[in-house]
Amino acid sequence: MKDVRAVAPKADTGVRRKGAAVLELLGRGAAGFALILLILYLSLATPSFLDVNNFLNIARQSSINAILAVGQTLVILAAGIDLSIGSVMALAGSVMAVAVVKYGVPLLPAVVLALLTGVVAGFLNGYVISKGRVPDFIVTLGGLSAYKGLALIVTDGLPISGIPSVIAWLGSGDILGIPVAAIGAAIVAAIGWFLLAHTTFGRAVLAMGGNQEAARVSGINLVRTKLLVYCFAGLCAGIASIFMVGRLNSANALMGTGLELSAIAAVVIGGTNLFGGEGSIGGTILGVVTMGVLANGLDLLNISAFWQQVVLGLVIVAVVVFDQWRRRRWGM
Repeated sequence: MKDVRAVAPKADTGVRRKGAAVLELLGRGAAGFALILLILYLSLATPSFLDVNNFLNIARQSSINAILAVGQTLVILAAGIDLSIGSVMALAGSVMAVAVVKYGVPLLPAVVLALLTGVVAGFLNGYVISKGRVPDFIVTLGGLSAYKGLALIVTDGLPISGIPSVIAWLGSGDILGIPVAAIGAAIVAAIGWFLLAHTTFGRAVLAMGGNQEAARVSGINLVRTKLLVYCFAGLCAGIASIFMVGRLNSANALMGTGLELSAIAAVVIGGTNLFGGEGSIGGTILGVVTMGVLANGLDLLNISAFWQQVVLGLVIVAVVVFDQWRRRRWGM
């Protein structure tokens, strides 16, 4: 009897370890598996899916979401969330367009103005969150409305057209057949990856997201780290605004509506823990591509835009439910 009790826990521990390993693999590779299945299905269901131009179109369409999602990844890894980045993007793009079209500001200073607008908006978010100790959700939800309102004020609620051709080229042009916006997104992703994997700042972000109290005790400046995270997210929104204005060949205050949710969805589908401390830029890019392929496939299958929103919402909920279940079940 004594021997039986000694053997049973070992077997149970072994099963749990193997189950945890399988679920850990599934959790980390969920986006990859989903992407492979999507590509296989769409290749059979729609002959035009495998066309090179279609893949370039997916890359162009996913670029802005990728840039926003890189910033959102750092915010979520730090156990925060930014619901305002879509509005920040609209505000930054509106400021740039108004500066160029209405006030004749040269293009380069106007672009810098867009980037600064994003950084300042991110700084304000981070400052209120860290100094005021207000939950990220509340502050950025307020920012979503406030920055959109500022964009409406800046543009008088009207589209701003007459954008310089250089900006239009950034949004819709290509270099050697590759969309410029996709190249820009790749550069932003590389910067985000470098910051996260090879800098003290990146290690502080992961530590803060994993356990804030432990990070504080180990000497990490939580306020400064939070400020930098939101400033980086704001900078990403500023960069995305330039490509968005170029794609639309105009600017308007509503051009960022809903993009904050798309960025969060890409981060979650890419395997980043919604509660911080675990995830990667590579996973986020995989999530962006999966969402882009899904949206493209639904278009090719002539699924209405309304049903596409339903499908996207169900995918997000399914991924989060699975992720939370495996963490509770196997203590990950």
